[in-house]
Amino acid sequence: MSARVMPHRVAVAAKTVLVADDTAFVRDRFRVALESSGHLVTAISTGSELLFRARQKERIDLVVLDLRLPQSQGVAIVRALRRIEGFLAPIVIFSGTIANAEEVRELGSLGVSGYINEYSAVQHIVPALASHLFPDADNRRSSPRVTLGVSVSYRVGNLIAAAVSLNVSTGGLAVRTTSPLEKDTVLKVRFRLPGGKEIDAECSVTWTDRRSGMGVRFTKIASEDQKALGDFVRTNFFSNRKA
Repeated sequence: MSARVMPHRVAVAAKTVLVADDTAFVRDRFRVALESSGHLVTAISTGSELLFRARQKERIDLVVLDLRLPQSQGVAIVRALRRIEGFLAPIVIFSGTIANAEEVRELGSLGVSGYINEYSAVQHIVPALASHLFPDADNRRSSPRVTLGVSVSYRVGNLIAAAVSLNVSTGGLAVRTTSPLEKDTVLKVRFRLPGGKEIDAECSVTWTDRRSGMGVRFTKIASEDQKALGDFVRTNFFSNRKA
């Protein structure tokens, strides 16, 4: 009989999220996806409205932010949020609203938590945001992530299982599975990048959620595989940039 790894069951608490984008289609999709998972969402269309809400001292667990909001100018809106006394919520940026690599470096210096494609499929939204909705000191990938939907095989001891990837960065991978492994589980993963390069890596589970899946951080990866990942992320990160 093959070994079996029991999934880790995590209680899901409602979080309060601000989704700020000037496009109603984007706001509505993110609002519906998050509310369907039990979270409380306020949709915002301008920079001034966002700053007003952030100054109200109400609980905010996450901000998902368009850098090109009316009444805001790029990275300046993030700086303005960070200057608000007591405002500590993680900020995730819509990747298509970033103008260039210099903005990515500036955002990193301001402690931005991550990036998400504003046109991600609805079923991918909550899994992509899960590590930001339920953050801890060990589950973060600060490098840019890009959406990737490919088959992933992973092995833990004698267990071999399969899942579908949600996003990838140079530091890790998120996958959708209904049987996530316990946090800190060590495993090996294998997946193929579009274009044919197969990636093998040793990993550690950094977050897990029974409705979303799990995230893994690469702990050992060959240099050629790391380079292929870097090239893939750089090529695709700005592919949906707003005009």
